[in-house]
Amino acid sequence: MTLAVDSAAPVDPALSGLPSADFFDFESLLSAAEQAKLAELREFLAREVAPFATQWWNDAEFPARILPKLAALELSAPAQRGYSNLFAGLVIAEMTRVDTSLATFFLVHHDLFVESLYGFGSAEQKARLLDDAAGLRTTGAFALTEPEHGSDVAGGMETTARRVSGESGDYWVLNGAKRWIGNGTFCDYMLVWARDEADGGIRGFIVDATLPGVRRSRIENKIALRTVQNADIVFTDVRVAESDRFAGINSFEDTNELLRGSRIMVAWQGVGQQLAAFDVARQYAVERHQFGRPLAKFQLVQQQLVTMLGNAVASMGMMVRIAQLQDAAAADMPQVALAKSYVSARMRETVAMGRSLLGGNGIVTDYRMAKIFADAEAIYTYEGSYEINTLIVGRAVTGVSAIV
Repeated sequence: MTLAVDSAAPVDPALSGLPSADFFDFESLLSAAEQAKLAELREFLAREVAPFATQWWNDAEFPARILPKLAALELSAPAQRGYSNLFAGLVIAEMTRVDTSLATFFLVHHDLFVESLYGFGSAEQKARLLDDAAGLRTTGAFALTEPEHGSDVAGGMETTARRVSGESGDYWVLNGAKRWIGNGTFCDYMLVWARDEADGGIRGFIVDATLPGVRRSRIENKIALRTVQNADIVFTDVRVAESDRFAGINSFEDTNELLRGSRIMVAWQGVGQQLAAFDVARQYAVERHQFGRPLAKFQLVQQQLVTMLGNAVASMGMMVRIAQLQDAAAADMPQVALAKSYVSARMRETVAMGRSLLGGNGIVTDYRMAKIFADAEAIYTYEGSYEINTLIVGRAVTGVSAIV
């Protein structure tokens, strides 16, 4: 066996000349400049991430040392840089194809924290924070989910904010807890959501993670996204200046566009997971011999590979259409929810087939597939679980809500 751990591209000469997992050549829809930039990203991932990603995952270690090199690609918030929504999605898919954890870091920091600064930050907040955040000289997190509230956090949020006016100026006092906060153990700033004690409205705050009263602890014993540093965060009488409140956020509804965008990017992660599973499974099938011939010679193996490819292509096609709707400012939440639920379901089937195809080698991270298989479970759940997204679509097509 010559299967390379975390290889970003096939290494066996037997695979040269074979079609890529982008079987319908969706990447040809990108501009020439975007195709060149995507090639630059692939080169970076192959050199700086692929050879090490499995060890990072095994060790549950976040590779902060590569952030300056990642920043040098100038891919932060691609749409803000004039790239298409399709390119932005393919960036996330390609990162996920090599390492889901790195893609998740990128998504949380850029598509949630940095995009929040663009969308809701005041001129002063942007001038103070945006350049360093976009350049990854500082890192951000998005603190929404709570220990007792995930899918129902909009209505059940328990973290509170109380406004205080005094001689020292206006400030807010935050109390409560957040859970599953990606980048939460090491971030410099976090966007914290809290309920205003005065009127029950939802407010957003830029919180310096080193403020007194902020306590962070890493969530241990995860079986997925082990490289991502998810945190439990507790706020005890944390004072936040009025100047650090997001003036553009007055209710949870104000964040719909932001959350819709992040849900789209997680669906693109589902595409990337399938591309990765197909890459590894096909290479293994060509290289691995049983009963005196390559696994690829067996009909049932070919059937599994074709099903995996079909799932990946169908998922990518759906996401390409979502990108087109984004370009037209016409991607509504039910459409996005259908994409997330459909792609998640196909992803789960695809990675399970890949794991099965590798047999016993599919349950050890040495061959990448076990890592791909485990990370898929996180994608299936976060940014709207499969079930919640399904019910959002169900409400849209029936006019009747099964959620509340």
